[in-house]
Order: sequence, then C-alpha cells, then structure tokens
Amino acid sequence: MKLQTLISALVLAASGAAFAQAPAVVDPTATPRIDQRVANQQNRIDQGVASGQLTAKETNRLNKREAKLAANTVAAKADGTVTAAERRKLKHQANHNSRVIHKQKHDKQTAPVAAK
Repeated sequence: MKLQTLISALVLAASGAAFAQAPAVVDPTATPRIDQRVANQQNRIDQGVASGQLTAKETNRLNKREAKLAANTVAAKADGTVTAAERRKLKHQANHNSRVIHKQKHDKQTAPVAAK
C-alpha cells in the first residue's frame, strides 16, 4: 500500500511540474528570418558600394527595393498577425531582391572607389 501511495505522489509531482512550465509565447507578428535577411541584404549593398561593385544608381534602386520589402513587412504586421501567405510573399520578395543584388554586384558596371 505504501508503494502505491509513493508512486501516486511521484506521478502527481511530475505532472504538476510539467504544468508549471509556462508555454512559450509566440508573437504572431514576429518575422525574425525576414528581418535578418533585410539586414544581411543591406550589408551586401553597403559592401558593394565600398568595393565599387555598385554604382550610385544601382545602389539607389537596390535601397528602394529593400525599403519596399521593409514597408511590406510592416504592412503584414499591421493587423496583428502575419499569415502564412504573407510570409510566403515576403520570402519571395526577399529572394528576388537577393538575386537582383547579386546580379548588380556582378555586372560589368563599377563605381570609382572613394579615397580614404
């Protein structure tokens, strides 16, 4: 009898500890991957400017594309949740911007490197 009581007490204690842990709260407007990609792509643009791979005109166009992606991210978050469809659109736009950055950095156009 004492063994059953001990086992019951252990089971109750273990289940109580499991329920005591707070579940992770997921922010429905969080877009950490998109936010990180925007930052990475901006760094790539800045590096292209510093190395002379991007002209001023190309840089302006790329910055406008990145600003549009950031604005679309804010718009997706505006209603309090970012749906799967909105995430797909943002990811698609980020992928496209990444390809355009690569294309512009590797074309034959170059800008003079600024003297330090």
